[in-house]
Amino acid sequence: MNQGAGSGQVVGGFEARGRHFAIAAASFNGLVVERLVAGALECFGSHGLGADAVTVAWAPGSFELPLLARRLAVTGRYDGVACLGAVIRGETAHFDFVAAEAARGILQVALETDVPVAFGVLTTDTLEQALDRAGGKHGNRGWDAATTLMRMASILDQLPQKD
Repeated sequence: MNQGAGSGQVVGGFEARGRHFAIAAASFNGLVVERLVAGALECFGSHGLGADAVTVAWAPGSFELPLLARRLAVTGRYDGVACLGAVIRGETAHFDFVAAEAARGILQVALETDVPVAFGVLTTDTLEQALDRAGGKHGNRGWDAATTLMRMASILDQLPQKD
């Protein structure tokens, strides 16, 4: 999508220099999540952000990500928070509860803090599907979360501030 002069459109860019971002990552399913974190860090780096401008904080699991993201967001130190995790379906309803509450909580953090919060929690049926989305044949959702944050920070910078 291109922003035309005088078009009234606000489109975010991918410039990260001068910004600070945080990553809230879930330790559970670490094999997958470590790859998501690596993808996000690589993305930030490829857009001019030094490693010292990204804080990575580890929660025990995806259910705990909203609280961790909120604590990071309310500090005022970060232009955005990427929530990265992997919830893989098992034989019980646990998957449904964790996935739904993580999504709801992450959205709530963004709305309450006015800080961009990217949803990078994989919800898959198998470990293979998760790995495919963590640097495998379907890309890296950690990278995608980082691009989302850069664009949202840029978009919000262009919009009027709240009073």
